[in-house]
Amino acid sequence: MSRASQSAHSAAAAGPDPGALLRRHGLRRTPSRLRILGLFTASGRHLSPAEACAQLARSGEPVHYTTVYRTLEALTLAGLAHAVHGPGAVRYGITVEPHHHTVCQQCGDVSAVASEHLTQAVGTIEALTGLRPDSSGSLLVYGRCARCSGQD
Repeated sequence: MSRASQSAHSAAAAGPDPGALLRRHGLRRTPSRLRILGLFTASGRHLSPAEACAQLARSGEPVHYTTVYRTLEALTLAGLAHAVHGPGAVRYGITVEPHHHTVCQQCGDVSAVASEHLTQAVGTIEALTGLRPDSSGSLLVYGRCARCSGQD
């Protein structure tokens, strides 16, 4: 994960506990939701439901794929998570602070970029198009990550 990605999600790892986040967004605190949200806040990464299932199984806390998918959809509807569409599976991330994303068109990896790094670009886009991004708005920059382009 790049330095910008780490800073964009550093608040996720240091943020409130999963139970408090669920309560704040009006969601029930079920054991599965706590495990899934805990995984995302601890990892600070964007994961597909299948990746989340695999990580939960490796940690000894397996959760069924359908439960993971439905939980991520519920978290997204509540504004606690967001979905990033790219090649392959949709990847989800926790919405702690505004950030933008890079998406590898080859492997589908999603990385976060802190909003402060793209403030000028967002301003230019707004001036050119008249589009005013809301607080949940995100720039998606598509390309090839360092690993897929052979620079890693």
